[in-house]
Amino acid sequence: MSDPLIIAIPSKGRLKEQVEDWLADCGLPVRASGGSRGYSAALEGLEDVQVRLASAGDIATSLAVGDTHLGVTGEDLLREQPVEGAERFRLLMALGFGRADLVVAAPKSWIDVDSMADVEDVAHLYLARTGRRLRVATKYLLQTRAFFARHGIADYRLAESGGATEGAPAAGAAELVVDITTTGATLAANGLKPLSDGLILRSQAHLVASFGASWTPAQKAACRRLLSIAGARARGRSTAALAWPAAQDAIARAALAKLCPDADSSPAHGAIIARSRLFDAATALGKAGVGPVSVTRPEYLFEAACAAADGLEEALATLPAAVDNPSVS
Repeated sequence: MSDPLIIAIPSKGRLKEQVEDWLADCGLPVRASGGSRGYSAALEGLEDVQVRLASAGDIATSLAVGDTHLGVTGEDLLREQPVEGAERFRLLMALGFGRADLVVAAPKSWIDVDSMADVEDVAHLYLARTGRRLRVATKYLLQTRAFFARHGIADYRLAESGGATEGAPAAGAAELVVDITTTGATLAANGLKPLSDGLILRSQAHLVASFGASWTPAQKAACRRLLSIAGARARGRSTAALAWPAAQDAIARAALAKLCPDADSSPAHGAIIARSRLFDAATALGKAGVGPVSVTRPEYLFEAACAAADGLEEALATLPAAVDNPSVS
């Protein structure tokens, strides 16, 4: 077998479970090799794909340097790569799980501080009173710097967090924090509140491709197949297939002209429609006297082209040779 397409997925935690559930739902269950503690696996149904298990942070780094072709990790970690690393990957598919917000949070006791403008005022006063800059604890150094710069705040310094960031103010290690949160409960439990305009990023898990990896034609073909399957499954989950009597086809298509502008590409004597519009379609067909109308929910909805794969291959073709074909360790 030629060199496989390498995809990295999380090795532990809730995100690992969610990624494996997503792949299984696509019909590509993960099969571990080397036991439950192993760090390699395979996708059932795609023999030319090798799965590597790593931490979410290591996956972001491996995508930036080109050690893997594909990976699943959070956007917050991807955007924390150095500028040159951030230019070496492409977001292919948002997966709808692993959601979290990266926010600026201040102590609840700071009752007059609700916005970044308030932080700027406090930073000036803190520097004037103490001779020191306001400390901001975070693991997200690059995004914090960029966000504070956009708000014109310079009188602060970063305190890189190696542990529980939300505990830094209570421990006297920082005045503010920039941290990831899903519900805000952990921040609240530590006496912190997100600022009203302190949202830096709404993050979720993405399927990501590396521009730094070496891509052979066989690996591109394997990637296209994976993306085609995942895309078809996503379309299947979000669509419904309608079918009506052949004799009423013209009436039905006229009734759905506004709901299904691409009806000409729909199946004979039927239509594919977003599930969110299903009952609108049923109402329109009923008013037109069309029936009986049956509804099925396709498991997959494949299209002739795969836009995600096409876009990736076009982008790879434009890269300089030094970026497109480095050696892969």
